[in-house]
Amino acid sequence: MGSIAIAANGVVVYQNAVGYSQVNASLKTPATIKTEYRIGSISKMFTAVMVFQLIDEGKLSFDTPLSTYFPQLPNAAKITIREMLDHRSGLHNLTADSVYFTYMAKPKSEAEMLAILAKQKSDFEPDTKAEYSNTNFVLLGYIIEKLTGKTFAEELKTRVTSKIGLTDTYYGAKINPAKNEAYSYNYATQWIPATETDMSVPGGAGAVVSTPTDLVKFIDALFAGKLIGPASLELMKTTRDNYGMAMFVMPFYDKKGYGHTGGIDGFSSMLIYFPQDKVAIAYTSNGARYSNNDVIIAALSIYFNRPFAIPAFDESKTIKLNTTDLDKYLGNYTSTQVPLKFAITKNNATLFAGVSGQSMVPLEAKGGDKFVYTMAGATLQFEPAKKTFILTQGQKTYLFTKTE
Repeated sequence: MGSIAIAANGVVVYQNAVGYSQVNASLKTPATIKTEYRIGSISKMFTAVMVFQLIDEGKLSFDTPLSTYFPQLPNAAKITIREMLDHRSGLHNLTADSVYFTYMAKPKSEAEMLAILAKQKSDFEPDTKAEYSNTNFVLLGYIIEKLTGKTFAEELKTRVTSKIGLTDTYYGAKINPAKNEAYSYNYATQWIPATETDMSVPGGAGAVVSTPTDLVKFIDALFAGKLIGPASLELMKTTRDNYGMAMFVMPFYDKKGYGHTGGIDGFSSMLIYFPQDKVAIAYTSNGARYSNNDVIIAALSIYFNRPFAIPAFDESKTIKLNTTDLDKYLGNYTSTQVPLKFAITKNNATLFAGVSGQSMVPLEAKGGDKFVYTMAGATLQFEPAKKTFILTQGQKTYLFTKTE
């Protein structure tokens, strides 16, 4: 379920929406191209734009230490704005901490969030390497508010959305279907509502709501110099250890694209711009049974006239298990490679997985003791006799063993 838009030379040339913005046993609200989705970490691009604007206005510097605003945070005197923008601060990623899932759905003030972040030890010394951390952009969002005396939501409207005419992009609150906002879902024989993160928690790292049409307009305006200057844009594009300043390189065959992905609750999204072709593409989803990346690749293949075969989806080939078939997988699992604890449970004939108190997500059976969670691109390959499973996500694998 989701929505897509493609723009060329600043003009939207394709829009479509599929699935539902809200769905349950008695209600099915079809999604439209005006349906609004939480875009997760694509929010970081908006936050970075505002930070660059403040730097250009002389209100902030790349070399300003974090301790100027938040001296209580670990290594604050050594961490600069520059290192926060390109994920070289060493600040522990708040969403990777086990306690995150105990408070993510509850409203949090800046003071409460800072108290949580101050307790987390740094992962490495600043500027010694790069590692993705939402914490950087939560703090950058607070700094924007301190420098302007206005809320992030107000600054987003003044500095970005009103400036380039985005009518469906704003700082999110509790999901309101009356405002055309979508709920998010996971699939387990039917669509199941996902947990709803309170937007006071991700803030500048992930609290923006938008549509694909607004997103392609945003990134087109960004590359057209309507929001920041060419020197600032070049810094956003320049990667070091695979990280730019709120942008990644996202190639498509021989074409070099720039953009970001996003994921929050059951929402996932992608935004890419190809400067050589002046083509932008955005996809937002509130429920997936198919890889977002494959959706984007398919759309780009069609647009750029590359060979493409429409995939065949055969529901009859879905692996169906009985509830007793799942018993051999159930239990708690830990790994010596990462500090995560997995709980594997079931509901009727569907297997569920959760990490350290996180809301449980349904897994889709693929046969041969293999299960997948499409939204996160994760595969769990169980070996019941050894009481283990191997988690594969991206290019990394982790061995988990059942605890007695």
